[in-house]
Amino acid sequence: MAVPTYDQFIEPLLRYLVLHPEGIAVKQAHEETANSLGLSEEDRQQLLPSGAQLMYKNRTGWAHDRLKRAGLSSSPRRGLWKITSEGIAFAKEHPAPFSVELAEKLAMGFIGVKLKPVSGVTTTDILIPPIVSMSSTAVASPDDRLGQALAELRQAAESELLELLASASPSFFETIVLDLLHRMGYGASRADLQRVGGSGDGGIDGIISLDRLGLEKVYVQAKRWQDNVGRPDLQAFYGALAGQKAKKGVFITTSTYTSQAVDFAKSVEGIVLY
Repeated sequence: MAVPTYDQFIEPLLRYLVLHPEGIAVKQAHEETANSLGLSEEDRQQLLPSGAQLMYKNRTGWAHDRLKRAGLSSSPRRGLWKITSEGIAFAKEHPAPFSVELAEKLAMGFIGVKLKPVSGVTTTDILIPPIVSMSSTAVASPDDRLGQALAELRQAAESELLELLASASPSFFETIVLDLLHRMGYGASRADLQRVGGSGDGGIDGIISLDRLGLEKVYVQAKRWQDNVGRPDLQAFYGALAGQKAKKGVFITTSTYTSQAVDFAKSVEGIVLY
């Protein structure tokens, strides 16, 4: 038989996650979902046209992506999928089998929902957004379909990256931030970027030397947050810069900034936000 499309993986994956509320390994989720769909060993050997991944694992992954966007599942750490309380309630409210309309809603209705780097969804996260009908893709041009596919792949990659950063150690996260800033053009060499984060760091996670003598420096603060960064956080960073008699600072976060924080950064000199 042909491997079903990813929308048909959503319900069996959800049902299996409900049976294991403590969370399950991704590899186990792949196999048990394939078992529920009756996939043979031959089916499981089918590769994507690119040859980069087994098809059933790819489609299970996309099914979980849709459950996460709907607020029904989460990835609390690398390699683990876990049902949310909303997912358990949703499964009880929708006994098997899902209707065609419900399966389509889960598959296409949450594409624009931004994933959070860690678990902790609220009821507002699972409000049903406008549904994009599957049939509408049939009349889209090849360029339109390709653009949508690329956007979804980018969103999925961004989500996975944020999940990995959320589960990494603080020192690793700070090092990654400095690596990124170096690739963005800060410092003549990677050795010009020094990590100083840790207890007693005074609100400074890294220092960038812009000249060989180290006379001109940029101070870095990295926040691995889910909540927005507010004005008080930037005011504290500005105070830390003053304590170092520094004139330049970079504040980088995995979340976003409030409008008040952005306004504060614009009202002072020397702070750049990423």
